[in-house]
Order: sequence, then structure tokens, then C-alpha cells
Amino acid sequence: MQRPRILLADDHRVLSEGLRSLLEPHFDVVGIVADGRELVAAAKRLDPDVVVLDISMPTLNGIDAARQLRSAGDRPKLVFLTMHREVTYAARALEAGASGFVLKHSAASELVTAIHEALKGGTYITPQIASELLGFYRRVPPAGAEAPNKLTPRQREVLQLVAEGRSAKEIAVILCISRRTAEFHKARLMESLGVQSIAELIQYAIRAGIISV
Repeated sequence: MQRPRILLADDHRVLSEGLRSLLEPHFDVVGIVADGRELVAAAKRLDPDVVVLDISMPTLNGIDAARQLRSAGDRPKLVFLTMHREVTYAARALEAGASGFVLKHSAASELVTAIHEALKGGTYITPQIASELLGFYRRVPPAGAEAPNKLTPRQREVLQLVAEGRSAKEIAVILCISRRTAEFHKARLMESLGVQSIAELIQYAIRAGIISV
């Protein structure tokens, strides 16, 4: 019987290699990537059954990468492995299509359990935040779990890259657009959010969970 195929996405290589060692007795680890854009490309190329991904990754965070996979029709199961224990992150991950949410300081066996549960079509939430998440949904309708949705997917991409300190030229290269278009998106973004400075953009990105500190 063919073993389930796992793709790992985390920008800490040492951690990724540790995860590979942990998971290989149970699954086939078909690739390791270090940022959200690599993840989207690798998922299309490698066709994994499950993607284990972090939330905080450069160039494209895990939640927006998950949204891109879903919008493109790619259907790997998504299990988030992250240091963020705030329930708003878990809610956003679930809204983006996650089948699992595990904290990095949990027992190693918990990630294996979460992957098996995802493969069976279930959902696994680490017990450390499960009750808090239930309370969150009792207070806030599921649609409210999403990060502020006044931004388009492209604006969210530009926001993350600006908040990471990327120049208009770098943004243009990453997004395969012209520098003028990158500057236009940045200007429209600031206008849409009603902010006047890059510092305010960064503050918004942190509050919206697009980047972390």
C-alpha cells in the first residue's frame, strides 16, 4: 500500500529536517520548502496528500498560501504546525481550509495524530486551544474569524511584502509584475486602509495576522 505523501513548509530548516525524521517512519516526505510561494508551486508539482505548514513564512504567509491552494482547486489536506496559540490564528487557518492546527511545543506524536485525522477526513485541533476556539466561535460568527476582508488577495500579498521591508523593485520581481504596477498596488493599499506611512502599514499587517513579530 502506498504511504501518504507529505510536503513540509517552514522557514526554519533545522526544524524541517527534524520533522522529516519524525514523519518518515509513517509517511513519505516528498519535499521541504521555506516560504509560502515555494509551497504553492511545490504543491502543484508534487501533489502531496497532506501539507504541514507554518503560519509565519516569508513572501507569503501560510494562511494566504492555503487560500491560494484552495482557490486553484488543489486539494491536499492542510495541517498547520505553528508557535501561534492565539485562537484567531486557528480560526483563520480553519477558514482557509485547514484540517489540523498543532502547536510546535506539543508532543511530537500529536502531529502524527493530526495528519492521520486529516487523511480520514476529520479535523484535529490541539487540546491546548480547543476549548478557547469553541468559545471564540460562540462569541463570533465563523465569517468574523477571517482577517479583515476589505483587501483583495493581491493587496494582501503586497501588504506582506511591504511589511517585510521589500522594495517596489523586489515586489515586482516576486509577483511577476512591473515596478510601476507594484507602486500602484502599494498606493492603492495605503489609500484603502487610510494609512499615511509604511509604519502604519506594518502595524496593520501585524494586527491582521499577515505577519508576526
